[in-house]
Amino acid sequence: MLYNSTRDNAVKVTSAEAITRGISADGGLFVPESFPQLSKDCIAALCKKDYIGRAKEILSLYLTDYTEEEIDYCVNGAYQKGKFGSEDVAHLVKTDETTGILELWHGPTCAFKDMALQLLPYLLTTAVKKTCKGEEIVILVATSGDTGKAALEGFKDVEGTKIMVFYPEEGVSSMQKRQMCTQEGENVCVCAIKGNFDDAQTGVKKIFTDPRIGGILAQNGMKFSSANSINWGRLVPQVVYYVSAYCDMVTSGTIKLGDRINIVVPTGNFGNILAAYYAYKMGLPVNRLICASNKNNVLTDFIATGEYDRNRDFYTTISPSMDILISSNLERLIYDLSGGDSDYVRDIMSKLNTDGCYKVTGDIFNKLSALFAGGCCDDVQTKLTIREMFDGGYLCDTHTAVGIKVYKDYLAQTGDKTPTVIASTASPYKFCDSVLDALGKNNPEMGEFDKVDELFRVSGLPIPQALESLKAKPIRFSKSCTGEEMEKAVLSGFLEIGG
Repeated sequence: MLYNSTRDNAVKVTSAEAITRGISADGGLFVPESFPQLSKDCIAALCKKDYIGRAKEILSLYLTDYTEEEIDYCVNGAYQKGKFGSEDVAHLVKTDETTGILELWHGPTCAFKDMALQLLPYLLTTAVKKTCKGEEIVILVATSGDTGKAALEGFKDVEGTKIMVFYPEEGVSSMQKRQMCTQEGENVCVCAIKGNFDDAQTGVKKIFTDPRIGGILAQNGMKFSSANSINWGRLVPQVVYYVSAYCDMVTSGTIKLGDRINIVVPTGNFGNILAAYYAYKMGLPVNRLICASNKNNVLTDFIATGEYDRNRDFYTTISPSMDILISSNLERLIYDLSGGDSDYVRDIMSKLNTDGCYKVTGDIFNKLSALFAGGCCDDVQTKLTIREMFDGGYLCDTHTAVGIKVYKDYLAQTGDKTPTVIASTASPYKFCDSVLDALGKNNPEMGEFDKVDELFRVSGLPIPQALESLKAKPIRFSKSCTGEEMEKAVLSGFLEIGG
């Protein structure tokens, strides 16, 4: 299995090279040359395995330059007992006869990013041994809230790596900020940016592809890589949990083997729903992929019209991890829908950079419309959904509520009663302020951890130890910079960490 760049399909690299580099030198993203297929018999066999067994099978189809022993080492290390609170790792909660909520947030940082970012350090350090000659890997991350903490936790004190995370200063929840700014580890650095996630992401990609900066790092024995979902090693583990959820629906009797399902994903950068699309490309029986957005509804409009236009107001919402107007992983989808036409992708990405918009061709739009549905909701609707779900016996966070609301709207509009999986992306405790607001139990005078205690009193949902322990941790990182100052922050940060 080799990998192409979305902007130059003549590029061919191994999975280890794709994971080590993070992004292609031409600015494109690495994608598999073809998709391995899961037959009905293959899925039946996966149904008999646990999550770790399913992960090993699926990853081995993509990471063909990793040995069986290396795959075992990586997967066993990532999903070992105790890390995710339950043996099934990705917990599927049945809310009615045909709907399941896939709780992906029982890992160390209480967000779905743990599903990939507990595995990526193992994949990356294994890849480095295959591809690098003694260089230290430096990982640069832009986060809208959850990726940053999950990456920091995954890579803390991992030998041969350093990591720096940028987050929007006013664009994450107080709990997300505290998680990052109290991060332990001798090889980590965190910096706020005066701007939004798109500013952070644009700055990171610019630094990644600047040969001058790469040269400076090379002189110091360092090499860039990424922990964002632009890195193939971040994306491929996410394919696993959609296949696993299907298997769980089969084994629970919710569906029969071969039945189609819908998958609903609250998403901003398009990585989480792209993983579901890749599972579909492998043969997972999928009827519709439903893309849920908050008030930053650039993806909703794209799915409805084929036009992607980031020239619009940016909103700071109570679902901050989705406050994104430049969805990087959409590039991978368009590459596949275009039949691997890297010239076409390069052209529209150039238009996005210069004009802030592009429109896909008729054939691509037809393929998009046949599989994807989109919807969005604002903060008022998000809070109403949290309250409705709580009254029905289930407490969800703000992002999951967006997914549930969009699914309810889709169901009302279409009458499509296909059995459905809704991805739940974070613990409600990461967004206590908004969740308590939704339940009518918030008090502005309460401190952050008083609100955690109040949410426990109201809901009875156990407080994750990873969040409870933050109360006693000191703030380690308080620096901030502008987008123009990111390069200086990167060079000084990476050259100083551990120095």
